[in-house]
Amino acid sequence: MTASPADLETEAGKSTRSPSRWEVADIFRDYGHAYRCDHPVSLLQRKVMFDIEDCRTARLGGHLEYCTHCHYQRYAYHSCRNRHCPKCQTLTKVKWVEARKAELLPVPYSHNVFTLPHELNPIILVNKRGLLSILFHATAETLAEFGRQNLGGKIGFTAVLHTWDQTLGDHFHLHCAIPAGVLADDHRWIHAQPRFLFPVRALSRVFRGKFLDALRQAFGNGELRFPGKTENLGSPEGFERLIRVLRSKDWVVYSKRPFAGPEQVLNYLSRYTHRVAITNNRILAVRDGKVAFTYRDRRRVNQVETMTLSAEEFIRRFLLHVIPKGFMRIRHCGFLANRCKQASLKLCREALNQAPGPPPCPQKTSAELMLQLTGTDITRCPSCGQGPLRRIRLEPRGSPPTMGSVPSRSPPVANAA
Repeated sequence: MTASPADLETEAGKSTRSPSRWEVADIFRDYGHAYRCDHPVSLLQRKVMFDIEDCRTARLGGHLEYCTHCHYQRYAYHSCRNRHCPKCQTLTKVKWVEARKAELLPVPYSHNVFTLPHELNPIILVNKRGLLSILFHATAETLAEFGRQNLGGKIGFTAVLHTWDQTLGDHFHLHCAIPAGVLADDHRWIHAQPRFLFPVRALSRVFRGKFLDALRQAFGNGELRFPGKTENLGSPEGFERLIRVLRSKDWVVYSKRPFAGPEQVLNYLSRYTHRVAITNNRILAVRDGKVAFTYRDRRRVNQVETMTLSAEEFIRRFLLHVIPKGFMRIRHCGFLANRCKQASLKLCREALNQAPGPPPCPQKTSAELMLQLTGTDITRCPSCGQGPLRRIRLEPRGSPPTMGSVPSRSPPVANAA
C-alpha cells in the first residue's frame, strides 16, 4: 500500500524523537539510477551522486581496527571527501575555523547578506561559474567603495556563498563577516559606527548597479549561455527586458546585528562556512518514493515544519546546489585577501595596540580533533577502554553495505598497514 504525504509526515513526526536513520546517500542509492535515466545529469552531478553513495562504504576501502587487549574489532570505511557530501564536512570545518583564529581582530564584526533576485535564478543555474563570480566581485567592489568613501580606508571581510533556502530551492546569496572598521592609508585603524557598518539601502543600490554592469558586459562579450527555457533571454531584446526588470527591483542587502566579539564570529563561521544544502539529521523518513525532512519557516518566526517531496524532486533540488569544480565558495577580500593578509593584519594589530597574533597552531590529527569535539579517543578500544586500536588496511572492493547492515567479518582484501 502506497503511503500518502500525511502518513509520511506522521512517521516523520515520530522519528524526530530519535536520531535520523536516513541519509542523502540512501536516497541516491534507492532512486538515483532512475533519476539519471529520466533526467539530464552533468558529469559533475553524477560524480557528486556516486561519491555520496560510496562514502564510508567498502567501495572506497578502509581499515579493520582491532584491539590488542580484548581482541574487539570493527570496520571503518574511507570518506569520499566531496564538498557536497553531508558526512564529509565536519572535520574540514573545524580545521578551517582553527586556522582562522589567528586572523581575528579585537573589534566588533558585522554580518551582511547580499542576495540576488530570483529572476536571475534560471540563467545562474546554467552559468554558475560566471554569474557567481560576478556576485563575489560586485559584493567586494561595493564594500570596498563604501569602506573608502564612508570610513576612509581599506575594508576586509570573509564571504561565504550559499545557493539554497531551507526547502532546497535555489536562493543565491553571500554571507559576509566584516570587521567593523578599516585600515587607513597611514596605517591607522578607523572604527565604524557601533550600531551598523553601512546603510543597507545605499549598499543595495550600489550592489545592484555593479552587478548589472558586469552582467551586461558578460552578455556583450558572449560569455553567457541561454539553453532551454532561458533561450528567450538570449536575444538582445529579451536580455534588455530582463535588465529593466532587475533594475526596477529593490535588491536585498540584509544587515544582521553586529557580533559582540571574536568568539561569536567563530561560532558564526562554524555554522555557515562548510554547510551543504541539507544535513542528514534533517531527513526524517524515506518511503514509497517520498522524502520527508524538516525546515525552518521564516514566515512563522523560524518555526520547524515538515516538508514532503517526491524522491525525484528531492534529488532535483539537491543537484541544483552542485558548485563547479574548483570554484571557491569561501573568499577573503580587502585587507584579509590571501596575498596581503599577513602584512595587513600586522598593521591592524599595531594600530589597535594589540599584541602580535599567535603563532600558527600545529595541525591536529583527526583523532585529536575528534577528542576535542566529542571527548572520545578514537585510538582507544571502545569495548575495554584499555587497549590501543591497531589497523589493517582494506582495499576498495565490492558494493557498499545496505543501510543498517553490519559489515562482514571477512573483508575483501586485507593488507597489514
